[in-house]
Amino acid sequence: MTQAYYRKWRPSVWDEIIGQEAIVHTLRNAVTQGKQVHAYLFSGPRGTGKTSTARILAKAVNCTHPDRAAHPCEQCENCKSINAGRFLDLIEIDAASNTSVDDVRDLREKINFSPTQGEFKVYIIDEVHMLSTAAFNALLKTLEEPPAHAIFILATTEIHKIPATVLSRCQRYEFRQIPLNHITAQLKTIAENEKLDFDMDALTMIARQATGSMRDAISLMDQIASTGDKISLALIEEVLGTSSNEKVIQLIEALLKKAADQAVSVIHEALDSGTDGRQLSNQIVDYLRALMLIKLGNSKDVEATQEMKQKMQAQSDSVSVEKLVIWIRNFNQALHNLGSRWQPSLALELAVVECLEEQSQEQIRPAAKPASSPALAQKGSLKPSAQPGTIKEKEKEPPKSIEATQLKKPINEPLPQESAKQERQEEQKEQQEKNTVDAAAGSSEEVLRTRWREIRSLVRQEKPHTEALLNSCKSINLEGSRLKLGFESDLLKTKMDTDANREITRKAIKALLGLDVQVECVVVKNKNNNQPNHPAEQHGNLVNAAISLGGEIIDKE
Repeated sequence: MTQAYYRKWRPSVWDEIIGQEAIVHTLRNAVTQGKQVHAYLFSGPRGTGKTSTARILAKAVNCTHPDRAAHPCEQCENCKSINAGRFLDLIEIDAASNTSVDDVRDLREKINFSPTQGEFKVYIIDEVHMLSTAAFNALLKTLEEPPAHAIFILATTEIHKIPATVLSRCQRYEFRQIPLNHITAQLKTIAENEKLDFDMDALTMIARQATGSMRDAISLMDQIASTGDKISLALIEEVLGTSSNEKVIQLIEALLKKAADQAVSVIHEALDSGTDGRQLSNQIVDYLRALMLIKLGNSKDVEATQEMKQKMQAQSDSVSVEKLVIWIRNFNQALHNLGSRWQPSLALELAVVECLEEQSQEQIRPAAKPASSPALAQKGSLKPSAQPGTIKEKEKEPPKSIEATQLKKPINEPLPQESAKQERQEEQKEQQEKNTVDAAAGSSEEVLRTRWREIRSLVRQEKPHTEALLNSCKSINLEGSRLKLGFESDLLKTKMDTDANREITRKAIKALLGLDVQVECVVVKNKNNNQPNHPAEQHGNLVNAAISLGGEIIDKE
């Protein structure tokens, strides 16, 4: 039977381990100096070399070559026995199928027997996080004080599931994802030795699909090579269900042109040709990320041909970083919403619409008028004495220079008494303007409370859950441009205090009243303080009860 490539090309000596140089250097020196410890813990993503490194370490500590720096030598009887799988002192345990405390007790009983062939008896426990809590507890004492001839090597992909008591008894090594160029180079070596016909662009695509896992990359190349055809981009796209880069480029071009119909047509063409929706979303996000990196000046971090980089550069010049960030978020969200088989293109279509909708909103925003008093004038009974917008314009007027003021003074300067009188008049005027601003702010707060039910109704159309939270609001305070909403408990405050809820509330207030405020959520101790519709202290108990049941004050005598 033909052996799979990932087993055939499994590393057997230190120099064949790829992408884990720091770990190899440390373990190799420990073996050379005879300072190996009794328990190791290897953690990291799948396919990064944890089990292979454990086997090489077991081979190195049992190698009989006189030069310790040459361990493993691959020539002695022990090295050959381990390679052939018949070394009795290397015990590999799959924790996923040996999870019970009885399995650990059996291990404890056998560990005291001396090695039969080598110097050390090595236990490799793979996927150790699958052990039960009782099994971990049974293993603690053995891990802490094992026999002198025993070495434990634990391997896991989920380090967070390992108890702290076990972590503290082991020497930990974190295996990282293997870089793309290392995987591509190894695939090229294997393909040349196996006499496969391939394109380098195709190997790069395979390496990218493996996401840092050497085993996944080799297995994928083995699968594609089984077709008997040349390993090319077209073949990989057919086997993996990915779309061609040309489709992704066409989609981005349509977004840049704001042509929703073209963008949706490209998505339909890609999916109708057999492309998987998740793969297409991954490709779009990866391409947009490359555009963002080029826009930020990190083109060296983009893995693409020179011709492709030129196309990306031209596209990145036509879009802002802010838009790219929004597009990446939209298509990344579409990736998580592609679980439904009923309409596989729906999530991608929505992502396109949201991207273009965001652009149209950005075009409308500069034309929007600043928050002013027209919203306050909608209620006949509440008429502010001055318009806040006018006052702000006055405040923003640059101060006149001293020289210009001196030039404008008449030749006959006023007497000291007249100057003092003018100063008092200016102070009175400033105080009046300040009072006017305060009155306008107070009127704005009163309008907010009066029309709070209308604001909630508008919010309900966008998101009913947010409206329900606003219904629990116990106080409203407007301090300048900050609107503070008070809630009875931390739970309600935390649920309301999200970016989405605050933004929906802000947009509703701006659309209804013309006020642009910054929404903040706080916890209030006094539940009857500043009710949203009308302050409690201004009415009697009967009126307050009517308001709490949904009533509204029409007129006051």
